[in-house]
Amino acid sequence: MLKSILASGLIVFALSGSVQAMEEPSVQRGRIFARTNCARCHSIDRVTQSPLKIAPPFRTLHERYPVDELAEALAEGISTGHPTMPEFQLDPAELNDFLAFLKSLEH
Repeated sequence: MLKSILASGLIVFALSGSVQAMEEPSVQRGRIFARTNCARCHSIDRVTQSPLKIAPPFRTLHERYPVDELAEALAEGISTGHPTMPEFQLDPAELNDFLAFLKSLEH
């Protein structure tokens, strides 16, 4: 029983790595940016809850805003009315990668 559980876990782990390996490089870079700068508060995957309850999961952002329309705000610098979210500005390459990552969560 334990062997089959471990084998199942290894298969899931291997498959998840395979899925990420098949992603566009821009999506991979966007995920790294999100993991580095956003995952402390936001869920950046398709299933988990955000660590900070008021921070929307990234998989739901497209339900609130068209992702392409976030480009201008991200390029100009995100700032919010609450002190826990840092202000930051993305350069054009980071912006394209991050938007590609957000779009990948829409499916």
